[in-house]
Amino acid sequence: MALQYSTAVRNAKLDAVETAIGASAVLKIRTGAPPANCATADSGTVLATCSLPADWMAAASGGTKAKSGTWEDTSADAAGTAAHFRLYASDGTTCHAQGTVTVTGGGGDMTVDNTSFAAGQAFTVTGFTLTAGNA
Repeated sequence: MALQYSTAVRNAKLDAVETAIGASAVLKIRTGAPPANCATADSGTVLATCSLPADWMAAASGGTKAKSGTWEDTSADAAGTAAHFRLYASDGTTCHAQGTVTVTGGGGDMTVDNTSFAAGQAFTVTGFTLTAGNA
């Protein structure tokens, strides 16, 4: 039998993610494939940088945790196709999480309203949810 956790334990694990990354995290949307892991150097071109709200994730519930507030950049940094993201501590350099980016409904770890960025264009993150396994 596989290890199983109660919903309370799964929620606590998810809430610990936001605590570890800290308040006012920084999100960077980048081109190309994500690096091998968060300890690996950044890759791709930074298309957009967002300072997330102080409380950037809702409280975990039912073994999931979704973005909180508005995640947007009113002026993209560069032109290119969004393919991955990295979440950093408020210092903007300590990577704590990364994943793929697709348009809404595209199945990425994070979804945005448009993956084709033009410099100066506004964009919005439309979806980001963490799910704890072992239910």
